[in-house]
Amino acid sequence: MFTPVFTPDELEKYAEVLLWGLKRGKKSPLAKSSFILVRYHLPALPLAEELCALLHDEGMIPVPRMLPTPRMERDLYTKANNKRLTTLIPGERDLHNHLHGTISLLAPQSLTHLSGVEPERLAMHQQSRQPVQHITRTREEMGAFGWTLCVYPTEAQAQAAGLSLAEYAHEIKNACLLTEGDPVQSWRMLARHAEDIRNWLNSMDMVSLRTESDSVDLLVTLGERRVWAGITGRNIPSFEMYVSPDCRGTEGVYYADLPSYRSGNIVKGIRLEFKGGRVTSLTAEEGHSFAVEQVNSDPGAALLGEYALVDRRFSRIGRFMANTLYDENHGGRHGSMHIALGQSYSNTFDGPPEDLTPELRRSFGFNTSTLHWDMVNTESKRVTALLRSGEKRTIYENGRFTL
Repeated sequence: MFTPVFTPDELEKYAEVLLWGLKRGKKSPLAKSSFILVRYHLPALPLAEELCALLHDEGMIPVPRMLPTPRMERDLYTKANNKRLTTLIPGERDLHNHLHGTISLLAPQSLTHLSGVEPERLAMHQQSRQPVQHITRTREEMGAFGWTLCVYPTEAQAQAAGLSLAEYAHEIKNACLLTEGDPVQSWRMLARHAEDIRNWLNSMDMVSLRTESDSVDLLVTLGERRVWAGITGRNIPSFEMYVSPDCRGTEGVYYADLPSYRSGNIVKGIRLEFKGGRVTSLTAEEGHSFAVEQVNSDPGAALLGEYALVDRRFSRIGRFMANTLYDENHGGRHGSMHIALGQSYSNTFDGPPEDLTPELRRSFGFNTSTLHWDMVNTESKRVTALLRSGEKRTIYENGRFTL
């Protein structure tokens, strides 16, 4: 049905790396008979089969579920009335209350099939998923649940990136270290290097970060009780160092020079102006109306949930991939940065995530939203940290951390 893009050996390596990512991202060890949800788009079936086989070999219980096709998704938004659009399937809450992990294999056959759907219908369905998101978020904070995800190459993604399917698959193999003799060991070594940088960042008592490039002049307040995170295993591949800042303290201008594919829509050349933490002005060269709807989808959607930097020495991603997972980890000549509007990450709180109650989230400025939209800038930039002592220190320049 689909053109083979991986050899059996590469599929086996990919599955092993994904299981490593799941184990690394989960705070407590996976036990025998753990329920692992394997979500996959149809083109990724070969990898789903390999992954389920590996989970069986590990004594776990895979729960395979195919994700909707482009037509199924479009029919949901164009044929279902509001009640059907917002109804949770019976048993879904129970399933997520018992899952120990989820591995998502993303292989979209279309990137723009929802471009004609009214943005408010997309937001309505997204908001209806909050009960399930709350379950998984709570279980994750308790250490009972973990997740990771990856990309499987498709013609739609390759075409959007200006590559052949074979070239796109090669980029994935290279970025995920599948060309290495032992990819899992290579990821372990990379994670150790990242840990050195993470410890260095966390050793500084930062008050704020100022980012300057040709198109960006952004001041971000870090906030109290923050720690940086990176290469957590939650995404394969991932090379970023990130933190969820105080969403009330963002000022200035941000520009995303890489396009963003989201919910079947494309947004190009998005420019944001922040004042008092909130987006006060938004323009986009393409997809402007969709972007405005997304930023207005709930009270937290116009506030910052993530700030991240990618060191070009780590990332093997050097070209546009038309996929946020890859584009937000762009290395290339200048490294990259991205910000995300919307939901913050509780793993950048310096205490147990389960202690981060709704009251503390508000007190410390951790944002809450159904949205999490990553926007990438690949320009040459300088990032300067203002320390509690009053000292200013350049922590990132020429595409790399200055450690």
